[in-house]
Amino acid sequence: MYKAAAKDVTDSRLDHAFFILGGAAAVWLAFLLVGESFHLGWGQVWFYFFFWAFLAYLLLPRLHRILTTIYVPGYFIGRARTSDGLLGDPVNVALLGDEPQLHAVMRAAGWTQADEVTLKSSRRIISSTIFRRSYSEAPVSPLYLFDRQQDFAYQQEVDNNPGKRHHVRFWRCPEGWLLPGGHKVDWLAAGTYDRSVGFSLFTLQITHKIEQNTDVERDHIITSVTAADPRVTVQVIEDFSTGYHSRNGGGDSISTDGDLPIVDARRVQVPAHQPSRPTDSRDRRPAPTMVGAALVVARSIAAFVLALTLVTSSDVFSDITTDGDPLDPQTTTTVVTFVALVVLIFGLGEVFLAWRIFLGSNGARVIAMGLSSVSVVVQAVDYFTGSTNITLEAGLFGVATDILVLLALSSQRARVYAKRQRVPAVPASVVTRRVSS
Repeated sequence: MYKAAAKDVTDSRLDHAFFILGGAAAVWLAFLLVGESFHLGWGQVWFYFFFWAFLAYLLLPRLHRILTTIYVPGYFIGRARTSDGLLGDPVNVALLGDEPQLHAVMRAAGWTQADEVTLKSSRRIISSTIFRRSYSEAPVSPLYLFDRQQDFAYQQEVDNNPGKRHHVRFWRCPEGWLLPGGHKVDWLAAGTYDRSVGFSLFTLQITHKIEQNTDVERDHIITSVTAADPRVTVQVIEDFSTGYHSRNGGGDSISTDGDLPIVDARRVQVPAHQPSRPTDSRDRRPAPTMVGAALVVARSIAAFVLALTLVTSSDVFSDITTDGDPLDPQTTTTVVTFVALVVLIFGLGEVFLAWRIFLGSNGARVIAMGLSSVSVVVQAVDYFTGSTNITLEAGLFGVATDILVLLALSSQRARVYAKRQRVPAVPASVVTRRVSS
């Protein structure tokens, strides 16, 4: 037990170190990119788009995450958090019941379960928003409660426009967890209304802008589920949290009276079903994990290209001499072959590492971050001591790849996925017994 606890502490310290190093490396990369912008001039629009994307989706979120770890409380305060650690939407609904009962109630009330955030769904919601096409299953951005993103979300599209919609995120409460005041609930939810699409005030990301009065959306959720099934009852905890006017993680103004309705769906009947694993967001492979694995593969491809160059180029080691004389052809061939073999083995190792990262191996994730950290630190020392210059033509893409690997794999979503504990399957007999009771 003590060994396991010591290992957890060590892993936690390593993750914190990689996380902070990733933030510092991102600042350095931003500095390098700004320097390159002066050489490229204003004609390279693509470069400035790339810089905005890096600033909005990587650098500012990482800096926010580092700072909010210090000043945002880690306990339950009635607010979800963004992936950057900023306070997000208010938690304004609680529920009692099993997951099948919750799904049955929401679907009966006319709500549609949202798709997961993937490259395909992200591309579809962008095109749907631009061309005003309906996308009733459009994904919602991840918000965090209990240190994990929502288990699932439901929404109702308005006027066939994905830019406007009712939506609500759901989190399963930890076993034995109680609300402040001792109330037992199975689920917590945060419902808001998307009124338009715009830029985040804090990170400059493109995001949905929400309606300020979140109580209207909360009441809409309650009205829809109680009207859909008369067996659903509601108890309201008045003044559960102090009414406030504040902002969410996108910078939108929000206000609430602080009341918390508890929806009781335990009397809702659902058909018996086969044993299934309860929905848990930690079991879904997150985008940062896949991006990190892809970047490691890109690093391995670079190694293969280097190995091929060594083998096919005859003058790679022409400048190396022994006692003032150049290496003889046989020695040169031996040296080239040996170096190429080492680089090839490293490339194959990177492919295996990428596959293990994709499967969710925490050890592979740590090794990949370690290799990237060593590479970044060595190149940073060379750069600041004047030993080398890093530009678009020489070295910038390699440095950027290592920094992006570090940012992706040290993110909260990648860390939670690699360290997740599987949720055990719930036998059908247990679900049926709970529903019938």
